[in-house]
Amino acid sequence: MNKSLFYRIFSVLRILLYPLTLIYGALVWTRNRLYDTGVMSAVEFSVPVICVGNLSTGGTGKTPHIEYLVRLLQYRFRVATMSRGYKRQTQGFLIADADTDARQIGDEPMQYVTKFPELVVSVAEDRMTGIPMLLQKRPEVEVILLDDAYQHRSVKAGLNILVTDYAKPYYRDVILPFGSLREARSAADRANVIIVSKCPANMTLAEADEMRTLLNPAEGQKLFFTTIGYETPYDFYNAAPAAITGRDVIMVSGIAKPALLMHHLESLAASVHPLVYKDHHDYGTGDIDEMNAAFTALRSTNKCLVTTEKDAARLRLHIEKLAALTLPIVVIPISMIVLFDQKEIFDNLVTEYVEQTLAEMNSEGLGQYTN
Repeated sequence: MNKSLFYRIFSVLRILLYPLTLIYGALVWTRNRLYDTGVMSAVEFSVPVICVGNLSTGGTGKTPHIEYLVRLLQYRFRVATMSRGYKRQTQGFLIADADTDARQIGDEPMQYVTKFPELVVSVAEDRMTGIPMLLQKRPEVEVILLDDAYQHRSVKAGLNILVTDYAKPYYRDVILPFGSLREARSAADRANVIIVSKCPANMTLAEADEMRTLLNPAEGQKLFFTTIGYETPYDFYNAAPAAITGRDVIMVSGIAKPALLMHHLESLAASVHPLVYKDHHDYGTGDIDEMNAAFTALRSTNKCLVTTEKDAARLRLHIEKLAALTLPIVVIPISMIVLFDQKEIFDNLVTEYVEQTLAEMNSEGLGQYTN
């Protein structure tokens, strides 16, 4: 299709979607207004509850921020995560155990299970009922991290962290379906902390100040800028350190925005050949065959497949077939790095909230939740 024709059709479709955006926006505004005025009430739990979410439909990098919080807190407090468990094949509340796989809880929660053996990983579509069930089954839990729950107004988190993508911050977006925002930009006012994620590692203070002006944080809101750090790659089968540098790689990716990973691999590998699937892709035997065909067709004596930890969580469901095909797979983990020497400030903000909430709970003898 001719590019100019494509853009004309796309522009017409966007105009047709605009009335739906107005309707959806009105419904979301009404719901939020009911919560803001107290007509609809939220449940507040006496244990520290930290929500990490966003305004857009995904791809802002919430997972490495959850992992950062786990690393920050897990050696001082008993930490649990609660996610919806996107694309899992189960329903309701579930706590992961040694026999759990990605089909039961989803790829990102399974990633947490693999990386943090001491972490209590749970899933529930309804966080308001899921949290009491979690606390009933695991009463030792002291801190709950809610993954992607910013729009779950029925739960009142003590610390709301809103993540927005550097490449497409919410101030440059509009509500669904015309844009990708789940609710209006003004919903950012509910956040205690705003994080601009996936920033360039060499971002300047001048660029940060410009974004600060455009974001216009409310009084009392804290703003941080983070970037992605790529950790030591490891072997998919035995977790031993593995090399990518100088190899010809096939990038197997089922994440929302693979461009950053592609750019990183291009800086290391001799060549990169993308094999891209949709976000949260549920890999099947046909996909494994496609990977094997691509690997076989690649003319190189020093080649491998490279994937993310999120993809690896689902690929482990096919580990026997992958091993039988002798496909060398390297997993590349990512982490969150706080820019501009603000790490200590961010860490203290989080830990002080947790300590203060636990101290208040102990002094007042509160139950597990209150209205």
